[in-house]
Amino acid sequence: MNFQEQALRFHCRGDWLYGILNIPQSSSARGVLIIVGGPQYRVGSHRQFVLLARYLAERGIPVMRFDFRGMGDSDGEMRTFEHVGEDLRSAVNVFFDACPFLKDIVVWGLCDAASAALFYAHQDQRISGLVLLNPWVRTEQGIAKAYLKHYYLQRLLEPEFWQKLLSGKFNPLLSIWSLYEFGRNSLWSGKEPVVSEDGGESLCDLTAPLPERMLDGMKRFQGKILVITSGNDLTAREFLDLVDSSKPWQATMRTKQTELFHMENANHTFSTREWRDQVAELTANRVLSW
Repeated sequence: MNFQEQALRFHCRGDWLYGILNIPQSSSARGVLIIVGGPQYRVGSHRQFVLLARYLAERGIPVMRFDFRGMGDSDGEMRTFEHVGEDLRSAVNVFFDACPFLKDIVVWGLCDAASAALFYAHQDQRISGLVLLNPWVRTEQGIAKAYLKHYYLQRLLEPEFWQKLLSGKFNPLLSIWSLYEFGRNSLWSGKEPVVSEDGGESLCDLTAPLPERMLDGMKRFQGKILVITSGNDLTAREFLDLVDSSKPWQATMRTKQTELFHMENANHTFSTREWRDQVAELTANRVLSW
């Protein structure tokens, strides 16, 4: 290996956080901070974040990955992706302290880590780019539409579905009820936008719709953005459906010159070596060229 791999320990609001730093022998002035989504820690599913960090370091890119408070080895109480801004700022601070040659960094996040990155990035001028994989924009209405469009309609075209139905191994009443529920939710989510006193939506309020808060974060961010999506994943499908149906999202992604790269056969965590390597190469190429 032509890089050093070392452990880090740093404070956030009185709690100790732990991470791993990969420093190449000959480093670029732009680093990558890998942040973790969902209930997992800095290794990632199928060692995804370990392998990504080492690949990037081999390409001369310094990389840091760490555990949020309450996850992995870090102290403190577990919190959701909407409440990790202080953790991110502490991590960025220690990354720059450990690598004083850095001029800026790119934040890399999968699923709700991508959402957390959009919430935070515009607040920190040291962040020059974002790599967002299968961003989490979950709403009752959005997931209902995704199920209807990408699951139920597809099932009707599968011979296996009709074989189960004709053989009596399939309960159509349960599926009809489930389909009705998804159809009802896709038309009305039961939630109204939060309106501020001046008549505009209060996007900083956590009760405001998640997609609108994420769009606000994207509008405010001044750096480059690469979005990578999977074809075999409902989270990705929900995000793509949102963009396809929303002129504000389309306009913002166009204005920000956001690049969208779609991997049709990949699953949510890009679990095969082929998909993982493709994500790593895309990430390295953008980080080095931005």
